[in-house]
Amino acid sequence: MIFQITVLGLAAISVTVLIKQFVAFNCMLLNLIDLIITKNQMNKLFLGIFLFSATVANAQLKPVSYTDGTQKLNGLVTSNAGKKLPGVLILPAWKGIDEEAKTAALELQKQGYIAFIADIYGEGNIPKDNAAAAQIAGKYKKDYQAYQKRISLALAELKKAGASAEKLAVIGYCFGGAGALETARAGFPVLGVVSIHGSLGKAADRPNIALSTKILIENPADDQSVTPEDMGNLIKEMNEGKADWQIITYANSKHTFTDPKSADYNELMAKRAWKHTLLFLSEILK
Repeated sequence: MIFQITVLGLAAISVTVLIKQFVAFNCMLLNLIDLIITKNQMNKLFLGIFLFSATVANAQLKPVSYTDGTQKLNGLVTSNAGKKLPGVLILPAWKGIDEEAKTAALELQKQGYIAFIADIYGEGNIPKDNAAAAQIAGKYKKDYQAYQKRISLALAELKKAGASAEKLAVIGYCFGGAGALETARAGFPVLGVVSIHGSLGKAADRPNIALSTKILIENPADDQSVTPEDMGNLIKEMNEGKADWQIITYANSKHTFTDPKSADYNELMAKRAWKHTLLFLSEILK
């Protein structure tokens, strides 16, 4: 009887040990599985970070230095420079190269264009406030030939970046919108220009001439900087120049309606305007 009890006791102990070993083994197995899963997750995380970093790096705008005589100019070009693609020159608003111009350049790259942002004012001449911006922008509006020269130099840099010389266009915001019209008036070899809430007037003593460039005007309905007289004179100029032109007016929109940082920003109309810009560029460049 004692022997049987002892055997049974030993058997019970063995079973207990086996159960503990089994539990321990399963715990180890579960830990190992967790480790493998965690490692895979970490690998995916690191891969994601790498791919994101690569995407951001590829999307960066590259600085380009060029000159107008002794004046140094600092433009920006998209990272697809060097490829034979249609090109779009961006003329920034009156404070110089800004976030809206940079965003436009990166969006244009996604659409298959090489984009170059022009530096009109030059190094050391970037205005710090609206008063300074009005003064220097006014200088180039008055001396439109100097403005046209800076645009011409920027177009040359766009072509150096690999853009097809036969497939070029210009878009401009605000002061840059005036520059887009000056591009057409200068007869530069571009297929089309887009003036986005641009200044539309020109000096009364300048004659109307032939305009071979296609012209798109994106005008906010409530832009107080554009008078009915300015609009009427521009339409007369484009008609007398036998231009292929279109004007789109955006309701409930003030001057800088496309700029997210502006109090005038109208998200709906800004998105529509950008779609209209892309449609126009696709028509003339692709």
